[in-house]
Amino acid sequence: MKTVAVTGASRGIGREVALKFLKEGWAVHAIARDLAACRALGEHVTAHEADLSDAASTARVADDLAKAGVDVLVNNAGIAMSAPIHKTSDADYARIMAINVTAPFVLCRALLPAFGGRGSGRIVNIASTAALKGFKYTSVYCASKHAVLGLTRALALEWAGKGVTVNAVCPGWTDTDMFAASAGTISKTTGRSTEESRAALAKLIPTGRPTQPAEVAELVFWLASSTAAAAVTGSAYSIDGGETA
Repeated sequence: MKTVAVTGASRGIGREVALKFLKEGWAVHAIARDLAACRALGEHVTAHEADLSDAASTARVADDLAKAGVDVLVNNAGIAMSAPIHKTSDADYARIMAINVTAPFVLCRALLPAFGGRGSGRIVNIASTAALKGFKYTSVYCASKHAVLGLTRALALEWAGKGVTVNAVCPGWTDTDMFAASAGTISKTTGRSTEESRAALAKLIPTGRPTQPAEVAELVFWLASSTAAAAVTGSAYSIDGGETA
C-alpha cells in the first residue's frame, strides 16, 4: 500500500487531500494539532499531533515520517494574516514563516534522501496565488508563499535526475475556514450579512465562486501519480477560477 503524508490534515484542503488518497486506497499519515480530527479521517490513517510553528515538534514529526518510508509528501499546513506592515509584529512574522516555509523545508530535507535513494517520490507544496502575485496587507503571507514556490523550483531541479518530482499547487479563494474568516471580517467592518460578504468575495473570482477543497485535492492526487505526472516537476498550478489568468 502506498503512503502519503499530509500536513494540516484536520480540516480544509488538507482534510480533503487526505480523504482523496484514502478513497484511492492509500495509507495516510495525517499531521495536525487536532489529533482527534486526524484519527477521525478513517482507517489506514496514522495520526501525528504536531505544532509546526514549534521547531522541536516539526523535527519530531519529520523524523517519524522519515522512519515510516512514505511515498508522497503534501506540505499543506499554512496560516495567513491580514495587516499593514507597520502593524505586523516580529511574532506574527516568525509564526507565519515557521509554519509556511520552515516546516516544509524541514520535512522535504528529511524525506528527499530516501526518495532519491529509491528513485521515486513526490512532493506537492500547497502555495497560493500569493506565491504568484502581491496582495495588499498580506506582506508576510505573500513573502512566505513566494518562498515556498522558490523552494519548490530549486528542489525540483536538484532532484529531477533521481526520479523525484516537486510541484506547487496555488489555490485562490477556496471555500475553507480562511474564506469564512475573510467574509466575517467584511461583515464586521461593513455591516453586511455573511451571505452578502461571501458574495462580495465571490465577485473577485472570474468564475463567480470559490474553489472547493475537493477540487484542489484532485489536482494534488494527479501530481502524486507515479505515471501520469512523471514528467511534471518545478511547476506551479493555479487553481483559482481564473484569478491569475
